[in-house]
Amino acid sequence: MNTASLSPRVDRRTAIKWMLTAAAAAAILERDALAADPAPPATKGYGTDPDLLKDYKPGDVWPLTFTDTQRAAAAALCDVIIPADAKSPSASSLGVHDFIDEWISAPYPEQAADRKPILDGLAWLDAESQRRFQNDFVNLVASQQNALCTDITYAPKAKPEFKTAAQFFKKFRDLTAGGFYTTPVGMKDLGYTGNVPLTAYAAPTPEVLKKLGLT
Repeated sequence: MNTASLSPRVDRRTAIKWMLTAAAAAAILERDALAADPAPPATKGYGTDPDLLKDYKPGDVWPLTFTDTQRAAAAALCDVIIPADAKSPSASSLGVHDFIDEWISAPYPEQAADRKPILDGLAWLDAESQRRFQNDFVNLVASQQNALCTDITYAPKAKPEFKTAAQFFKKFRDLTAGGFYTTPVGMKDLGYTGNVPLTAYAAPTPEVLKKLGLT
């Protein structure tokens, strides 16, 4: 089994901060027209002013969703989407699959709408892996995983039998990217530096000051 499936979970305080950041990335987390789960977790969540200094434990805010099998499949799919390269580690090594678990477990409309499509998609992924290769997705070699994902990578061109799976893949890919690129490692991979002090300040030249009437 892929060792990513056995990695320790991201602590929940970090995951909740992460989810708040990713939720603000509306361009990345575009809505899909997929049915919401009719039975989301019965909990109120963290409200409008979460205590981000609190050390949240499982069940303190909302129960998590993934089983061990689903978590392993999610970790493997995250790594197909964003594998390790010379610049950065793989998505699962940063715990992006745990971020997705927190996301679909949250009791809010945007997140609840993603719960059923993600769970159904992971189930389809293992079923299709068994049908083609007689093994679960997490246990496939990279070439097999890539071959399966190729059929669902682009929804507009997917075969009719893969349309629903392709919608799932798009949502999962968006969540994976949204999670990965809102981590410090992902931001560094993009070359984003944020608000940092300048090492040197280039003052306006005398000519510029004169033109602005400041001399």
